[in-house]
Amino acid sequence: MTDPRLTKLACNLVNYSCSLKKGEKIFIEAYDLDYMLVNEIIKEVYKVGAFPFVSLYDTRVQRQLLLNTSEEHSVLRAKYASYLMSDMDAYIGIRGSNNTFELSDVPSDKMGIDSKFYAFPVHHEIRVAKTKWVILRYPNPSMAQASKMDQAMDSLKAYMEKTDTVRLVTPTTDISFSIKGIPAIKCSGDRNIPDGEIYTAPVKNSVNGVIQYNAPSMHQGLKHENVRLVVKNGKIVEATSNHTEALNNVLDTDEGARYFGEFSFGVNPFITKPMGDILFDEKISGSIHFTPGAAYDEAFNGNKSAVHWDLVLIMTPEYGGGEIYMDGKLIRKDGRFVIKELECLNPENLK
Repeated sequence: MTDPRLTKLACNLVNYSCSLKKGEKIFIEAYDLDYMLVNEIIKEVYKVGAFPFVSLYDTRVQRQLLLNTSEEHSVLRAKYASYLMSDMDAYIGIRGSNNTFELSDVPSDKMGIDSKFYAFPVHHEIRVAKTKWVILRYPNPSMAQASKMDQAMDSLKAYMEKTDTVRLVTPTTDISFSIKGIPAIKCSGDRNIPDGEIYTAPVKNSVNGVIQYNAPSMHQGLKHENVRLVVKNGKIVEATSNHTEALNNVLDTDEGARYFGEFSFGVNPFITKPMGDILFDEKISGSIHFTPGAAYDEAFNGNKSAVHWDLVLIMTPEYGGGEIYMDGKLIRKDGRFVIKELECLNPENLK
């Protein structure tokens, strides 16, 4: 018997997140997942009168594929995958996980090759730019957002779009930058499930100071902790973590990897602590993420890179607290908005 929550989730993914229409083509990619949710999505696609295309993956196989990949191999993989992705109107990516450390022994140069020559052209240049897409971390049917979150985000969007300077302060962070003239984008279930963030990007060369993230970050099979970045005129000039060499290898992928492409508030009231999974952690209520690498087209600051690494700083009292200032005014303290027009985004007003 089908779980009715899966049916509802499939309906939301197809009709809300992707706004799928009759006659459109949708590509469904599922990693480390059984068939049940995928089948429900296929049923919903057919109800719409659209055409589903499906690929199922196992990360254990992906690991074997990457261990001996090469630039030539990745370019060839991207060639065929790009043809398929270019012909799609919509995309649903579902990420399960049998073992979050499955890729930990894949050499960093192999991961970099895959990121630069396969993932970037297929996903950033085609999927993100040209399809209606959503990424889902599974299992999480209970993490759908309250409908009022979308409206509550309007106030923060407007506030961000009239702001010039931002300053983030914690016991280990003091960093400033401008967001002037760059759009703020609301995310309330139309790009990620779970969702609950509103993002923009810093003016590329405006970032100065030090930021130390306090949420662990899984990247290319390694768990990075206490990532600390020193930034001068937009560029990361010093980077350390518990995997400093691997961290710098990622930041040396290309020129844009040492600049920032996203600044975002996490506002999901149901996510309060890190899980080691970025689709959850970047939405933590009271957090921000400040992202080395590529900017999204919707909030473009000119930075291009094969890297887009969302690193999370939680600013609630349990994680050391902190303040956010916009144009010199304190707007959030210890993870809570403190000005009247933004109090609607505090957790008690969203649940």
